[in-house]
Amino acid sequence: MKDSIINIDSDLIGIIEAINSAPAGIAFLINSDGKFHSVFTDGDLRRMLLKEKKLSIKLSTEYHNKSSVVAKEGEDILALMNKINKKVQIIPIVDSKHMLVDYFEYKHKTHFTPISEPDLNGKELEYLVDAFSSTWISSRGAYIDRFEKDFSTYCSTNYGVSTSNGTVAIHLALKALGVGEGDEVIVPDLTFAATINAVLHANATPVIVDVKEDDWTIDCNEIKKALTDKTKAIIPVHIYGQPCDMDQIMTLAKEHNLYVIEDCAEAHGAEFKGGKVGSFGDISTFSFFANKIITTGEGGMCVTNNEKLNQKMRMLRDHGMNPKRKYWHDELGYNYRMTNLQAAIGCAQLERITEIHELNSTTENSYRKTINNKELIKWQINLENKNKVTWLICGLVPQNRDKIIERLRKKGIDSRPFFYSLGDMPLYKPYLFSNKVSKKISERGLNLPVKIQDSIEDKLNIIKKTLSENIH
Repeated sequence: MKDSIINIDSDLIGIIEAINSAPAGIAFLINSDGKFHSVFTDGDLRRMLLKEKKLSIKLSTEYHNKSSVVAKEGEDILALMNKINKKVQIIPIVDSKHMLVDYFEYKHKTHFTPISEPDLNGKELEYLVDAFSSTWISSRGAYIDRFEKDFSTYCSTNYGVSTSNGTVAIHLALKALGVGEGDEVIVPDLTFAATINAVLHANATPVIVDVKEDDWTIDCNEIKKALTDKTKAIIPVHIYGQPCDMDQIMTLAKEHNLYVIEDCAEAHGAEFKGGKVGSFGDISTFSFFANKIITTGEGGMCVTNNEKLNQKMRMLRDHGMNPKRKYWHDELGYNYRMTNLQAAIGCAQLERITEIHELNSTTENSYRKTINNKELIKWQINLENKNKVTWLICGLVPQNRDKIIERLRKKGIDSRPFFYSLGDMPLYKPYLFSNKVSKKISERGLNLPVKIQDSIEDKLNIIKKTLSENIH
């Protein structure tokens, strides 16, 4: 609590630092004599910033007559609970001299564990406020340039083109490569619909092929069978953090003069034979949706080593405008741009990506250690030459997958089925080539929460018990 106590004569920068380090996500203001003044929340901070208050102003000159509900030292739990309401969740506790000695925080007795939640414990707020204060809050700004450069470097590529989300990143890549009407694009059956939707939006024809039984990634033997003289590109998806066999895919692409667009939405930082996913294809795409390994809220990125493709994507992303002749449009383009505010969060997230990977990996190892019976669940496989990353906790259950999800939800733990087989959905069935394996995986696949560091043993035991009930 010590780091969250700050003098009311401090400036807004001091307040931001206090809130960022506070266990309760707030700051406790004290007067110059050390007596408690009030609680200052992140909502109070936002309101001051929206009034265009400078970060250098002192709170004592702008922040008046704020009264906070307080409790006296020694009050019992019933008295504290009587002070709680929808607006007041934290009660400062003061002694007889009105000096702050502690605080009481109300938390609901029942907590629901989501499948995933963003890890925002770094400099996200600091960078976001900095971007906000710069007034560059739209699609230009220092953080966009920095995020594109730093993320492409992280992926071992030369160029990064940020986008408004991961789906449009795939579409932008297809358009930059000239994929369109009359072209066929091979996609795996086991993937989120964004992969195939982007192909359809590019007016190309998707060809859905099966995946491998061991690692759930696209099967190169099925790609070979599906090739025609119309095939122009392959989109391998590094599904659930598992890298595809990029040696086979790139060899096949070279032999048949095909483009490769890696869909890395769920695999930031995964590696194949020591190379980062995203560094193999002509263009590779990422998503920074809130549940991804790192996030910008919404957002995406295309990375490439090809300077011409980099310039082409930048032009198409910005309405097809000529970069040297403002408001002169050479091609029909799109507004697929990321904002400086989103990029600010992305920069802070990227600084901590190794730490996030380690936390997620530790959680997955705890799952594997606690629930090590293959009759209950078969965990996603780790393969030689592939350094998969943990996005969600993934496994295959023998039966009753949907009942497990329902039972876990009743116990306060979220879980999700694997993506539906694309070829099973009427919308995409006309494009199906093969899906025998992926259909079985889809029907048995279960995603479990990755952010369960709090009370991890209790939650793992609940999950283990639920899985055990499933086979009896």
